[in-house]
Amino acid sequence: MGLSRGSASPGRGPGVPAVPARCLGTLVLLLLLGIRDVRAQSEFQTSSVYLWKTGPWGRCMGDECGPGGIQTRAVWCAHVEGWTTLPTNCKQPERPDNQQSCFRVCDWHKELYDWQIGSWNQCRPVLSRSHEKPLECLRGEEGIQTRDITCIQKSNGVPAEDVICEYFEPKPRQEQACLIPCRQDCIVAEFSPWSECSKTCGNGLQHRTRHVVAPPQFGGSACPNLTEFQMCQSSPCTAEESLYSLNVGPWSACSVSHSRQIRQARKRGKNKDKDKDREKVVRDPEARELIKKKRNRNRQNRQENKYWDIQIGYQTRQVTCTHRNGKTAALSFCNQEKLPITFQSCVITKECQVSEWSEWTPCSKTCFDMTTPKGNRTRSRTIKQLPVGSESECPQLEEAEQCVSQGDGVAPCITYGWRTTEWAECRVDPLLSQQDKRRGNQTALCGGGVQTREVYCVQANENLLSYLNTLKDKEESQSQSKSKASAAPLLSITFEITASRPVDRKLCTGPLPSTSQLCHVPCPTECETSAWSAWGPCTYESCDDPQAKKGFKLRKRRITNEPTGGTGNCPHLLEAIPCEEPSCYDWRITGLEECIPDNEKPCGPGTQVPVVVCINSDGEEVDRQLCRDAIYPIPVVCEAPCPKDCVLSMWSAWSSCSHTCSGKTTEGRQLRARSILAYAGEGGVQCPNSSALQETRSCNEHSCTVYHWQTGPWGQCVEDTSVSAFNSSASWNGEATCSVGMQTRKVICVRVNVGQVGPKKCPESLRPETVRPCLLPCRKDCIVTPFSDWTPCPSSCQEGGVTVRKQSRHRVIIQLPANGGRECPDSLFEERECEASPVCHSYRWKTHKWRRCQLVPWYVRQDSPGAQETCGPGLQARAITCRRQDGGQADISDCLKYSGPLPPLTQMCQIPCQDDCQFTNWSKFSPCNGDCGGVRTRKRTLVGYIEEACIIPCPSDCKLSEWSNWSRCSKSCGSGVKVRSKWLREKPYNGGRPCPKLDHVNQVQVYEVVPCHSDCSQYIWVTEPWSVCKVTNVDLKENCGEGVQTRKVRCMLNTVDGPSDTVEDYLCDPEDMPLGARKCTLPCPEDCVMSEWGSWSQCSLPCNGSNVRERSAECLRQPDDGKPCPAATEAEACTLNKNCYHYDYNVTDWSTCQLSEKAVCGSGIKTRMLDCVRSDGKSVDLKYCEELALEKTWQMNMSCVVECPVNCQLSDWSTWSECSQTCGLTGKMIRRRTINQPFQGDGRPCPSQMEQFKPCPVKPCYRWQYGQWSTCKVEDAQCGEGTRVRNISCVVYDGSIEDVGKVVDEEFCGEIEPIIDGDKKIILEETCTFPCPGDCYLREWSEWSPCQLTCFNGEDLGFGGIQVRSRAVIIQDLENQHLCPEQALETRPCSDGQCYEYKWMASPWKGSSRTVWCQRSDGLNVTGGCLVMRQPDADRSCNPPCSQPHAYCSETRTCSCEDGYTEVMSSDGTLEQCTLIPVVVIPTMEDKKGDVKTSRAVNPTQPSSNQTGRGRTWFLQPFGPDGRLKTWVYGVAAGAFVLLIFIVSMIYLACKKPKKPQRRQNNRLKPLTLAYDGDADM
Repeated sequence: MGLSRGSASPGRGPGVPAVPARCLGTLVLLLLLGIRDVRAQSEFQTSSVYLWKTGPWGRCMGDECGPGGIQTRAVWCAHVEGWTTLPTNCKQPERPDNQQSCFRVCDWHKELYDWQIGSWNQCRPVLSRSHEKPLECLRGEEGIQTRDITCIQKSNGVPAEDVICEYFEPKPRQEQACLIPCRQDCIVAEFSPWSECSKTCGNGLQHRTRHVVAPPQFGGSACPNLTEFQMCQSSPCTAEESLYSLNVGPWSACSVSHSRQIRQARKRGKNKDKDKDREKVVRDPEARELIKKKRNRNRQNRQENKYWDIQIGYQTRQVTCTHRNGKTAALSFCNQEKLPITFQSCVITKECQVSEWSEWTPCSKTCFDMTTPKGNRTRSRTIKQLPVGSESECPQLEEAEQCVSQGDGVAPCITYGWRTTEWAECRVDPLLSQQDKRRGNQTALCGGGVQTREVYCVQANENLLSYLNTLKDKEESQSQSKSKASAAPLLSITFEITASRPVDRKLCTGPLPSTSQLCHVPCPTECETSAWSAWGPCTYESCDDPQAKKGFKLRKRRITNEPTGGTGNCPHLLEAIPCEEPSCYDWRITGLEECIPDNEKPCGPGTQVPVVVCINSDGEEVDRQLCRDAIYPIPVVCEAPCPKDCVLSMWSAWSSCSHTCSGKTTEGRQLRARSILAYAGEGGVQCPNSSALQETRSCNEHSCTVYHWQTGPWGQCVEDTSVSAFNSSASWNGEATCSVGMQTRKVICVRVNVGQVGPKKCPESLRPETVRPCLLPCRKDCIVTPFSDWTPCPSSCQEGGVTVRKQSRHRVIIQLPANGGRECPDSLFEERECEASPVCHSYRWKTHKWRRCQLVPWYVRQDSPGAQETCGPGLQARAITCRRQDGGQADISDCLKYSGPLPPLTQMCQIPCQDDCQFTNWSKFSPCNGDCGGVRTRKRTLVGYIEEACIIPCPSDCKLSEWSNWSRCSKSCGSGVKVRSKWLREKPYNGGRPCPKLDHVNQVQVYEVVPCHSDCSQYIWVTEPWSVCKVTNVDLKENCGEGVQTRKVRCMLNTVDGPSDTVEDYLCDPEDMPLGARKCTLPCPEDCVMSEWGSWSQCSLPCNGSNVRERSAECLRQPDDGKPCPAATEAEACTLNKNCYHYDYNVTDWSTCQLSEKAVCGSGIKTRMLDCVRSDGKSVDLKYCEELALEKTWQMNMSCVVECPVNCQLSDWSTWSECSQTCGLTGKMIRRRTINQPFQGDGRPCPSQMEQFKPCPVKPCYRWQYGQWSTCKVEDAQCGEGTRVRNISCVVYDGSIEDVGKVVDEEFCGEIEPIIDGDKKIILEETCTFPCPGDCYLREWSEWSPCQLTCFNGEDLGFGGIQVRSRAVIIQDLENQHLCPEQALETRPCSDGQCYEYKWMASPWKGSSRTVWCQRSDGLNVTGGCLVMRQPDADRSCNPPCSQPHAYCSETRTCSCEDGYTEVMSSDGTLEQCTLIPVVVIPTMEDKKGDVKTSRAVNPTQPSSNQTGRGRTWFLQPFGPDGRLKTWVYGVAAGAFVLLIFIVSMIYLACKKPKKPQRRQNNRLKPLTLAYDGDADM
C-alpha cells in the first residue's frame, strides 16, 4: 500500500489539490519503509522456496588405509517442489560440505575391529492397540528388548565408527520381540499333620507347616504363611513349671592374647642363654653330631611348616539365664550346680595365600597354521600359606589359555591329510540279488558295479617342510660367506612324487574320503549287421587289374552296430561266387522307344530301340565311355498292329528268380507274360495261342558254392623291437602306453557249409589283414608306502606289575602291480616288544609328633570357678610332610594332588589336673584266645552272568521270476512296442532288498517296454497280369464289347531279390490289396485299341483340391475309317486323404532304459523310433517321408542310467567298550558299526541297529554314606548353641541313583576313598541351635523342589527352570510372636526341568457342599497355581433354606421334593409344600396275587410292608406343583400322534396295488473290458 500511495504523489493532475509540506516527510518515510518490507519479504520467500539438497556419502577413497581417507557427496540447490535450480538461488553460507575425511577400511582391518554385542535388556511391554486387557492371562504379554552393539578395536576396546565393522559384517540386530510371561503367584504344598502339643501338661501350642512348591515370579503375589498353630491342652501340671532356662551363646571369634609376643621374646632370650650353657656342657663329638642331625631335621620340618603357620588362640562364649518371655535374668535363677565351659582353645583362622602368577610358558604350538586347533600355554602359582581353620579351599594353582605362534621366523605347522589307495577292480557281483543266477559266472558280468579303496592318514606338507628346512640351511650357510647383493631368484618348488608314510589315523581331522564308489564295467556290444544285398553281376576281382576270365559275383552286408572289441568280432561282410566272363561295366536297358514299323509303313512288323545306361558292378550309373568294351543291346523286334490285327499288351516285368543259385537239381527260372487286348478281325493277324503269351528265361545261373574269408581273433600284443619307442604320453583305452607292438590273426578261405578251402577260391584283393600294430600298456609296479613310525610305547609310569606291551608299524599298498610289474612285498605289518616302563612314584602324607598341649591364657580363665593355671583342656598342633613311597622328600603339591585330603593339623588335648583320672593310649587288640564264642567268616563272590544264544535273522531279498520272452511288435507296419515282464515270486523280509516299483494294478508284475519297427514293405501284394476281357454278350461273331477280366493277387514275402514266398493274406495291409476283378471293354475289330493306363502322376503338395493328377495310355492300334480314339490322358482332382496325402514324421515315446543282458545296472540306452504317418493317420513306409526330404530333428538314441541297487555296506563291529559303570547292575558294554556305503536304488537298506550292548559282569557297588544327624545337644545347659553328630557307614547298592543301598561291614569300603556326594571333606560334627522354651525360630530348610519351567500348553517359553526351598517359622509361645523372624525362601536356576499344569479338583457332593482343591499334574495337592476365576463351587445351599417337610436343596440351588411327593409352588416361584402323590403297584410274576391290581396311598416315609421285593413301583407325576400339566406329558402326546400317522401310512402303502413297471432300456454302464489292439499304450 505504501507503494501505491507513493507512486501517485510526485505529480498532480488536473483537479488534484496540493499536498501540504508537513505531509511530504511522512510520505517519504512511508516509501522507505515499504521498500524495506518488500526486500525483506522477497528475501524470506527466496530462503523458504529454495533449499540445499545432499546425496549420500560416497565410498571412502584414499591411498593409505586408516583415517586418512576422503569421501564426497553431491550438493545441489532445489526448489521445494523438487526441481533443481541454480546454486545461486540458495544461501551460500548454508551450503553443506560436499567432502569430509573418513576412515578407509582395508581387508586387514578385519583382525583389528569387531562388533561388541551387549546382553539383551529387560523385556519392555509394547503398547497394545486394544486398551482393555484380557481378564485371564494365557501366554503373556508381547514385549520388545534391546541391546547395545558397538564397533570397537579389539586391542583396547575403544569404540570406532560402525562403518568399519559393517564393511566386513552386517550390524547385528539391536532389538527383538520378547514375551513378558503371566504373573505367577507363589504356590505352596498342603499342610503337614498337626504336631504334638508343645507341652506335656497345661496349655501349649501345636503347629503344622507347609513348604513352597513354586516361588512367585513376574510380579506374582507373595507366599502365604507357611505355619499354622493352635492352642492345645493336656492334663494339668502337677509340679510348678520352670520359667528359666540356662542358655549357651555361640563361641566368639578365635583371638590371640596380646602379651604373647612379649612372652615369646622373653622365652627366646632365656633359651639362648640356656643353649649357650648347654653348648658349654656338651663337649662330646658324637653328642654334638646327634644334636646337629636333630637340628637339621627340625629345620626341614619347619620348612615344611612354612605352608601353615598354626597359631592357637582362645574363644569365649556367654552363658545366660533366660526367662521364657525371652528376657535375660541373673544366673542365680537357673539353679544348676555345674555351669557350661565359657572358654576353649582354638586355631586362628588363616586363609589360603598364593604367590603371583608366573610368566606364561611358551605356546605348545610352535608353528603357525590358522586351520588346525590353537595351542595352549600355562602359568602357575604356588601356595604360600595353606588354609588353617578355614572352610574355603585354595584357588586354582594353574591356568591355561589358547595361543597362536606368529611372526616371520615361525614355521608352518605339520598338517595331516587323508590319502587313498587306487581303486580296486570294479566288481558287479555285490549288486546281484540273492536269486540272480549270474552269481556263479561273475566273469561275464558288466554294467554298474562297486569298487573300494583303502584310506590312510599321512603328513600332508612333509615335502614343503623338508624343502623349507633345506632352504633355511642354505640361507644360513650363504649368510656366513659374503656375497654380492643381488635380486632374489625365483624359487620353484618341485616335489618328488613319493609315497608318504602313514601316521596315526587320529591325527587327520578332516572328513573321511569315501571308501567305495559306483563304477562301470563296459558291456561288450554284440556286432549287428544288415541283411545281405542281392548278388551283383559277374565282375573281376579287381577292375584295375583284370585277370583272364576269372570273376566273382559278390554280395555284401554292412555293420549296423559296432562291437566294443572292434570289427574283428563281427562275422564276415562279403561272400563271393566264382563266375565266368566277368565284366566291370555293362549296359542296362531302362526302357524301349516306340515301335517303328519297317519300310515306313503305318503298321506291321517293326523294331524298338532300347534306352540304355552304363553301370558298374555295384549298379551305379557311370560314364558311357566305360562300357565301350561291353556288347551294346540290339534293337528289339516288335509289331505295330494294323486296324484288324490282334492287339497284345506289353510284356510284364520279369518275376523274381525261383532260386538264388543253380546246381545239379536246381535251376533258377523267371517268367513274364502279356495278355490279349483285342481280337483280330477278318483278314487281320490272328492272336497267338496261350503258350505264346508267356516267356521264361534262366536266372541266377551261378553255382551255389559260396566262398568267404574267415578271420580268427587277434592275438596278444607282442612288443615289436623293429619299431622305435612310442611316445609314452599316448593312451590306449584310457591307459598310458609305453611301446608299439604287433598283433596277428589267422585268415582262411571258407566254403559255406563245407569248411576251409584253398585261398585261391576267395578273392585275394578282398582278403582281410593278418597283422596290425598295437600299443603295449606300461608296466605298473607295486607301490607301497614306507613303514609308519612305531606306535608309541607307554610313556607314563605303570601301576604295579603291568605286562610288557608291544609296538607295531605298518605300510599300505597304494598301487597293485599290473602288466608284468614288480610284485608287492609280503610283509605289510611288523611288531616288536616295548621296553619296560618305569614304575610310578606314589606319595603319602607323613605326620610328625603332636606338640605340647596349649591352654587358654590364664588371664582369660582365671575367673572361672575351679580353674587351675597349669591344667585343663587345650589344643595341640603337629607338622605334616609329603614323602614318596620310598621315603624320599617330595613337594607338598604332589601329595595334595595324589594323596587325598590333608590329615588334621590340630586336635583337642587335656593337661590333667591333680584330681583327674589319667589313661594311657589304647594298645593293639590281643589275639583271640577263647575256644568257644569266637567268630569265623566266609565270603563268596559273584560269578558272572548267564549267556543265551540268540538268532539274528538274515535278510531275504525280493524274488522275481526271469524275464518272459518279448511279445510280437504291436504293429505290422511302422513303429509299435514290444513288452516283456517279470512276476513277483516272494516278497522281501528281515530288511532284504525291496521289490522294484510293481504294476499299479495288481502289484505282481514288472514290465519292460521297448519300441519296435516293422518294415512296411516286408510283405507286399503281388499281382499277375489281367486276363483277357471276357465278353458277356451272346454274339460270338463280333467277340467284342463289355465284359469282365480277372487276375491273381497274392501276399508275398519281399526280399532283396524280390518277392519270394507266398504268405497268408493277413500279413499284408488289407487296405492296399489290389482288385482281383474289374469291368472291361474288349475293342471290336477296326476299333481303336489303347494300352493299359499308366501310373497316376504325383499330386503336388499341399493337397488343397485345386491340383490335379493325371495318367496316360498309348494308342496301340489305330482305328479304321477315321474313327476317333478315346482320350489318351485322364485327370482327377487331388483330394486330401483320398488320392492325395500329406506325410509327416512321428516319433514314439522313449523306451525303458535298456541294459546289456550281462549288466545289473549302470549306463544303458533309451531308444525311440521314427515313423512316417500319412495324413489319414496310417503308418506307411519311411521312404514316403524321405522322398519329401522332411527335416529330422529328433535324437533316436539317448544314454541313460539305471540306478544301481547298492546294498548298504557296514563296517565290522568295533570291539566291546569298557563298562559304562565300574560296578552295579546298570553297566553296559557297547559296540558299534558305521555305514561305509549308504544303500541306493533298490539295494538292501541299512539296518536300524547300529550298536549293540550287553550287560557287564555283575560287581557290587560300595560307597560311603552319611547317617542321620543326631538331635542337637547342649552340654550342661537346656538351650542355646550345641552340637550334633552323625556317622558314616559302608553301603552296598546296585549302581543306580534310586537305590538307597544296604549297610554292610566297613571292610568292603576299605579301598574306597572317603568321598560322599563328591565332597572329600567329611563333616561328622557341626554346631546347631536348640531353641529355648518360648523361643520363636526357623525350621530346617525343606528339600529343593523339582525343577519347574515356565510353560504354556505344555510348551516351554524359554525362561529356564527354577527350584525353591523354604523355612517355616515355629512359635512356642504366643507372647513372643513379635520376636519371630521372617519365613525364608531360596531359589536357584536349574536344568532338565519339566512343565507342570494346575487344575481344580472336586469331590462328589455331600448334601449342599463338596471339597474343592488345586492339584498339580504330578498329583501333588497345592494352594495357588489354579486360576481363581475358574474355581468350581464348593457350596450349593439354597437361599432361603428348604424348610418345608420332605423338601431338599437340588443341584440348581432350588428347593425340590423327595421322591413320592410333588411340588406345589407359590406365585413367586418358591416351593410352598410337598404333596403326596398316589403310587401304582404292579405285582411281578412271582407274586401269587398277580391277577389283582390295587391302588392305594402309601406313606413314603414309613417302611414298606413289601420287604420281599416282589413288586415294582413307578411314581407318575403328570401335574406340576402349580397344578398344571408337566412338559413331558405334552411330549408323550406328540410322540403318540406321530407314531399313529406313521402306522396309518405304512398300512396304506402295503395295501396299495402296484403298477407294472415300464420296460426301459438298461442304460447302466457295462464294465469296461480291455482288449489288446496293438496300441503302444498297452
